[in-house]
Amino acid sequence: MAEIEGFERRRDSVQAALAASGLSTLQEANELLKAHNIDTAELVRKIQPICFENACWAYVLGGAIAVARGVTDAAEIAETIGEGLQAFCVPGSVADHRKIGIGHGSLAARLLSEKTRCFAFVAGHESFAAAEGAIGIANSANRVRNTRLQVILNGLGKDAGYIISRINGFTYVHTEWDHAKRELNILGEKRFTQGPRAEILCFGADEVEEGVAIMIHNQVDVSITGNATNMSRFQHPVTGTYKRWCIQNGRDFFAVASGGGTGRTVNPDENGAGPASYGLTDTVGRMYADAQFAGSSSVPAHVDMMGFVGMGNNPMVGATVSLAVAICQAAR
Repeated sequence: MAEIEGFERRRDSVQAALAASGLSTLQEANELLKAHNIDTAELVRKIQPICFENACWAYVLGGAIAVARGVTDAAEIAETIGEGLQAFCVPGSVADHRKIGIGHGSLAARLLSEKTRCFAFVAGHESFAAAEGAIGIANSANRVRNTRLQVILNGLGKDAGYIISRINGFTYVHTEWDHAKRELNILGEKRFTQGPRAEILCFGADEVEEGVAIMIHNQVDVSITGNATNMSRFQHPVTGTYKRWCIQNGRDFFAVASGGGTGRTVNPDENGAGPASYGLTDTVGRMYADAQFAGSSSVPAHVDMMGFVGMGNNPMVGATVSLAVAICQAAR
């Protein structure tokens, strides 16, 4: 087994999770999954090739717990994987306080639930992590769902949306917001491939109002915001405003605020406060989010700094769904 980053800080919680499931070591957990023809490390790296080793082993633990318990429903498997991810959170860290491992399991479970029809990555299009996560979900979730989950990207900039679509083989949806009539007009679609990736719809907005209208148009049930360059002028305002619209219109909407924590917030209130220092993006996320992650949506090192594992939060969504589906199919 390769050396796991920061394992000494996670050893006790990992061993407790293993013992609770009748397992002795992570190697034993990995062999259990391999016996079901599941190569967890390969699956995780397909989503984000630059992830840390500790991310691969965190998913080994979560997946093995599900197999050891005999869980067969995909959504329940996702929840169980979250327990393994949580065990890899460093005790006392930002990730531990926010129960981010449990949060990732809960988010993936919602994406595998038939009640969820549309999932949105609300991200600055300079973040390719949203695309990585979207691909992971599109390639796996619909294998076990009775109704197809619609995955969309909603970001700032039509040119950026077009480029992201072209590079990843998505379908670009060209929209225009009519300020006078307060209507969203669909001007056309450009499908770049014919496979599962083309089912992912990518929208580029000129500003917040259009971004909210895109959310309403797609009747988004669950979303995750990225903390990229435009988070304070697009991602958080769009999702927070859409959350308000859903409350006013009696619609259930589960919002996840990705990113935040120390070191990457805008205008931290007190640089000397360490983990107690939060800036604008972290604060705004707390105002509307049902669950809040920590660390970068894309950069593994920053998520690890928050006390979690080395994998971007957006790709992690795809990894959790993919592993849950693989275990579900192996059980069948």
